[in-house]
Amino acid sequence: MTINADLNRESDAKAKVRRQSLPFSTRRTPKVSRAYGRFVGIMRILLPTVATALIILVALWPQLTDQQRRYSITPSKIASDAAKTLTMINGVYTGIDDRRRPYTLTAETVNLSNNDLSEVILKSPKADLLTENGSWVAVTARDGTYDRDKKILTLRGAVNLFHDSGYEFRTEAAVIDMMAGDAYGTDPVEGQGPFGNIKSHGFVVRNRGERVEFTGKATLILYPNQAPGQ
Repeated sequence: MTINADLNRESDAKAKVRRQSLPFSTRRTPKVSRAYGRFVGIMRILLPTVATALIILVALWPQLTDQQRRYSITPSKIASDAAKTLTMINGVYTGIDDRRRPYTLTAETVNLSNNDLSEVILKSPKADLLTENGSWVAVTARDGTYDRDKKILTLRGAVNLFHDSGYEFRTEAAVIDMMAGDAYGTDPVEGQGPFGNIKSHGFVVRNRGERVEFTGKATLILYPNQAPGQ
């Protein structure tokens, strides 16, 4: 009995020594930092919020894409051939001739020509020119073309030339040099004015109506009771 008691005391002593020799770190309870604690708290709130937003986005996505297709504006490209035939409504062109005299060219519609970009096609063109003495000359037609480089206006169909002094001439075709103020036509022309009536096979207008020449076979009817020299 004495031997066993000694053995038990020796065993308890060794066990106590082993417990005392254990490292201090194995018996220490780890501490959690405050920053980590705040991070965990924020994530507990943020993650459910993000998850809820994703669920709502997935549910509404088909409607959002449908609205985008319905109201979005998609830019389109214009083909080069289509760009050449773009139309301007009520086009107005103003300029000054060689003598610094103003002129204005208007049209109901203006189209670029396919063959020559410097040439425009005019619908119902009208040219207004002002002379040096203040007189006004207007030319209208059904159709026409205008060369923007050469400043040449070509008129076709129901061409009418009117001078504010009372002269008016009608023909089917005419060509006007907007810079020089000259015009000519080779189709039959007829007109009237204070002097009477005239018909001819063509005409030439110099310096914006300062001088008018009737070419080809011409017929002139003079009004009576005109003052000498008129």
